Formats: sequence, structure tokens, C-alpha cells
Amino acid sequence: MGDGHAPGRSEQQDRLGAEWETHRPAVFGVAYRLLGSVADAEDVAQDVWLRAAGSDLHEVDDLRAWLVTVAARRSYDILKSARSRRETYVGPWLPEPLLTGPDASEPVLVDESVGAAMLLIMEELSPPERVAFVLHDVFGFEFARIAEVLDVSVPAARQLASRARRRVGKAKQTPSQAPKAERERVLATFRAAYESGDLAGLVRLLHPDAVYVTDGGGKVSAARKLIHGGERIAEVMVRVGRQWRPDHIDFIEVGGEVGLVFRREGRVYSVDTVQITDGLITAYRRILNPDKLSRV
Repeated sequence: MGDGHAPGRSEQQDRLGAEWETHRPAVFGVAYRLLGSVADAEDVAQDVWLRAAGSDLHEVDDLRAWLVTVAARRSYDILKSARSRRETYVGPWLPEPLLTGPDASEPVLVDESVGAAMLLIMEELSPPERVAFVLHDVFGFEFARIAEVLDVSVPAARQLASRARRRVGKAKQTPSQAPKAERERVLATFRAAYESGDLAGLVRLLHPDAVYVTDGGGKVSAARKLIHGGERIAEVMVRVGRQWRPDHIDFIEVGGEVGLVFRREGRVYSVDTVQITDGLITAYRRILNPDKLSRV
């Protein structure tokens, strides 16, 4: 009997090994969208791999769906416990930057749902709403499977996704992000003004009602409240630029969008992303928390 079982397990391992790299971006992708943390998403992907390696998958017709479901369940558990950690987080919280350019070490399915703006919107959803929204609207899962993940009825899962969609749609009632070419142009002009300490130049690039968000997590010096107004933001940036003059400011692709990475003394000390509308920066987000920069 043992001899008859071994080939089956061997076939399963061969199948899993052959298909894992194909499906891993989806496994990692659902975890990152739900948690906003590269580190946590990597842990979830590892957990899913171990769970799959130890499970009987012979009756599984859709391996991708099975793997993503396991990742969603694990992420849901983490997400529920993370809510309390968010409440004690020092200063504003921003999602950990996910490199999505050609040099990214972690392949991921890229769409607007991995961008900082969308992740911040989804942060306002309840954990069940976020899971229902990501699984249905991003991954196209049926409500029956979503209901199993959330341990609710199918109508309840449908209602959660519908409520989340309305909330996301309402939060997105702002002009869409500028095209890539325009973002690169604005950021190139911004970089030049920042490096030269050109206050007037920065003011011209910032919308009068722009918001500046810095995430230091209590680990480094950073504003613990949002800063509003183009002129005020420009003044802060010029002052910070003089105190912490970077050695290099380079373009970087984060969450499918062009951003800036600031390096000083051989290390990354900030990754910045922006919202640009009609040629002006309406939101500037700066991640300074070193725990969130270790994978950049």
C-alpha cells in the first residue's frame, strides 16, 4: 500500500513544483492587496507553499484558485489582528512599497489595486469587506468561494462586496492618476527643484490643496500629522532637503506607478509616491520607516 501511495505523492509534488512559480504571483498578490505589507505577503506565500506541499491535491481541479483561497484565508486572519496594531501605529500609516519594475524581485499581478492610493482606500474597509472586494473585483472569484473564506452565507458575501465597491467608488470620486509620461515629467521637474532647494519651483508643482503624508512609524523623525497646502509642503520639503541632503534621487516603479527613491550614505532612506492631476501634485506620500524600506 505504501508503494502504491508514493508515486501519487511524487506526481503531486511534481505538479506543485511545476505550477508554483506560475501561481505564486497571484498568491503573493492577494496577500499584499489584503495586508499592504510585502513582509507579511511573503510570509503568507511561504505558508501557502507549505500547506500545499503537505496536502492531497489530487482532487483539486483549479490549483490557482485553491492556492489563492488558502492565501486569502491566512491573510484574513492576519488582517483581523492587524487592525489593533494599526490603531497603535505611530503617525500616519502607508503601505509598504512594492517594487513592480523590471528589477523587482517579487513578481505580482499589477493593476491599480496595488497602488498606494487604492490600498489606502481599502484600508478604510472592514476586513470582511476588503477580502470580498479583492477576491471578487480583482480576482474574479465566485461568491460561494468568498463565503467559504469569510465563513458567511453567499448573500452576505455578495452584500459585503457590494458595500465595499460602493465605498471604494465613493472614495475614488477624484480625477484619475495622470498618465505615466506626465508623472515622469512632473517628477523630473520636482526632483530638480528639490535638489536645488527651489521653493518657488516646488510651489508651482504642488496643488494649493495638496496633502503631504510621511510614514516614519516612530522609528525615524517624521511628521506625525498630515501637512496641507502647497506652500506649506514646499517649505517643509526645502527645510528637510537642507537637513538631509540626498546623495541620489532616482526614479523607481512602486505599485505600478512611477515614484522616487532617495539614497543617502549608501542606503535608502525614503521612497516617495505621488498623486498627480492636471500637471500638479495633489498628494505626496513619503515612506521613511526603515522596516518598510529593507526590501527596496
